[in-house]
Amino acid sequence: MSVEYAPKGLVGLLTPQANTTVEPEFSILLPPGYAHISARLVSGKATIEERLLDYLEVAGQTASQFANAPVAALALGCTGASYLAGRENEERLMERLGAGRGVPAYTAATALVDCLAHMNAKRIALATPYPEGLTQKSVKYWESHGLTVVKVASAITDSSAFHPIYSLSAEQAGGVLGELGSLSGVDAVVMLGTGMPTLAPLLRANLAGSGVPVLSCMFCLAWKAVELLTPGGYPIQDWLQGRHWSDRLEALQCR
Repeated sequence: MSVEYAPKGLVGLLTPQANTTVEPEFSILLPPGYAHISARLVSGKATIEERLLDYLEVAGQTASQFANAPVAALALGCTGASYLAGRENEERLMERLGAGRGVPAYTAATALVDCLAHMNAKRIALATPYPEGLTQKSVKYWESHGLTVVKVASAITDSSAFHPIYSLSAEQAGGVLGELGSLSGVDAVVMLGTGMPTLAPLLRANLAGSGVPVLSCMFCLAWKAVELLTPGGYPIQDWLQGRHWSDRLEALQCR
């Protein structure tokens, strides 16, 4: 079934309740012919960690908001939940989510793992917006997928904002890329979190070509959607160079 504004495929996007980044960056990154519809993961749990885990548990109920819309894949734009649940629980929950609609379901974290494998990148440096505890859980998660974390650098600058991740600017998020990109023995630099804005510094670093490739969780979330719907249709180098999305990013940056 074809959709007027998504003749190449429609993606069901699940995003945390207060996240201000997932939907704009996903819209920028998708090539022409693809589109998404969104549903908010909502939890009343008391702590951030409890809410993150709850997002995975309620994902099936949240996806029911799409009713009979012809979504071809379900993309869960939250990485913190993956770290806390662990690889095996995450895989089980995504299998259950996908089976509920008969389509592939994946998280931003599994998309990043798949993108790194596609690039044959195994040694990574992390730019993290997380507090120390969640950052360490993140490291263990990536290691469970056979990756080696060479170095971690924090992008947090203001913990008093409405949300320490969602309130980051792209420039703040990109502040540590120079330090990480110049490391030896690193195959890729990864900007963590789906709430941290990443596209401007990521594109700038990749166009400069002076270091290793820079990826982000949101970058990989969109890449995976398109790869599922049109395998091999858009080479990874085109993604890194922003060939189908840099104009949209520039247009949205006009102030």
